Amino acid sequence: MREEKTYLSPFSTRYASLEMSYLFSPHFKSSAFRRLWIALAKAQKELGLPISPLQIEQMQKHRDTIDFEKIHLYEKKFRHDVMAHIHAFADQCPEAKPIIHLGATSSYATDNADLIQLKEAMGLLHKKMLHILKELSDFAQKYAHAPTLSYTHYQPAQPTTIGKRACLWLQDFYQDALDWQRLFVSIPFLGAKGATGTQASFLALFEGDHAKVKKLETLIAQEFHFDSILPIASQTYSRKIDLSLLNALESFAASAHKMATDLRLLAHEGELLEAFEATQVGSSAMPYKRNPIYAERICGLSRFVISLSQNPAYTAATQWLERSLDDSSNRRLCIPEAFLGADAILNLLAHLIPNLTVNASLAQTHLEENLPLLATENILMAAVKKGGDRQDLHEQLRLLIVASQKEKNPRFFLIHKLQSDFHLSSYELEKIFDLKSMLGRAPQQVQEFIEQDIAPYLAKQKAYATTFPDIEV
Repeated sequence: MREEKTYLSPFSTRYASLEMSYLFSPHFKSSAFRRLWIALAKAQKELGLPISPLQIEQMQKHRDTIDFEKIHLYEKKFRHDVMAHIHAFADQCPEAKPIIHLGATSSYATDNADLIQLKEAMGLLHKKMLHILKELSDFAQKYAHAPTLSYTHYQPAQPTTIGKRACLWLQDFYQDALDWQRLFVSIPFLGAKGATGTQASFLALFEGDHAKVKKLETLIAQEFHFDSILPIASQTYSRKIDLSLLNALESFAASAHKMATDLRLLAHEGELLEAFEATQVGSSAMPYKRNPIYAERICGLSRFVISLSQNPAYTAATQWLERSLDDSSNRRLCIPEAFLGADAILNLLAHLIPNLTVNASLAQTHLEENLPLLATENILMAAVKKGGDRQDLHEQLRLLIVASQKEKNPRFFLIHKLQSDFHLSSYELEKIFDLKSMLGRAPQQVQEFIEQDIAPYLAKQKAYATTFPDIEV
């Protein structure tokens, strides 16, 4: 039963997936510490240190059997989290006790574990993003030719298509996916750097053999599937890595906020609606309400993720020389929340996109209501082709539109004046007012973008997220 009198993060109980929550759980962290200590011992044994198979076997046996109560008691005693984990592990592995954490400093466990965690978290997000790209590209293709009214400054602008508008969102997410993939591949391993990054303790263990110290790092990094190792570090890895990762999450949150805001505006127009279940209530006071709750939630979570992105900048900027500890408490808060927030947004997008209801006929009605004003640019082009001056014609059109707004029948007035003052025939105006011609290359842009960019990118990917948590509230 949930403890109702204790604060629980909404990400753990309401928004984020179990997979992402686990990556930032105490169990994952403690297990990662133990995996790192096992990898360290195995590499040291391979390179000639007197470590027995029994010691490694004991450590492996108890890698995931973690006594968190004992860890808590040791931390209360030592006021040091890593030492608490070491002693709790050593109690389970008495034969291995003398060699656990040999030559290492705390950051060998904490920072390498963080990098393992961040790499897995970024990989999970990227898999989910691939699913979003596929869903949104399918939506864009389906409505590539469906006309709708575009807006600039939230004022009627020119005709576009529903699919072209969706490609604006898709392109932003595609850029985020590229950034995430680059970061996933490039996240480095800290390795075994010692107390201030000089590797002096490991050089002493291997009696001055530099090659063995370098090989030690390589063996451990390979154990955790890292392609690169930081060549230079202090006691910790550079906090600019955190900054780069959270900036990428911030960028994604901005993309999601933009899309969700557009959906909220279009819901007001009735053109694009979220799914609304049979028993769903829109308002406790107004029974008729049908609010875009998921788009609104995406906006709220996105703003939160965006707000977290400044923390790593402050942390990276204020690191003293080779190490200070004022980063620890901050990073425990902002990094997990940022990843859980991004995960929650992706879960909502995965639910939202395939369940959107498009009212294409209403979108076209709104478009036609604004004709022939929307054709003024095409009218301008046609009049210039007849020998007119673009600047003079632009001013004439502006004055003509202002005058039409005072008429009882603005549409009739405009068409009459366009024929007389701009020397455009009924046939020419009919051609100009044809919706297909007014859409420009919008449908072709959708197809070209998806065929040339999105489809090839998705075809190269090895894994998609196949399951998402149910959005229950």
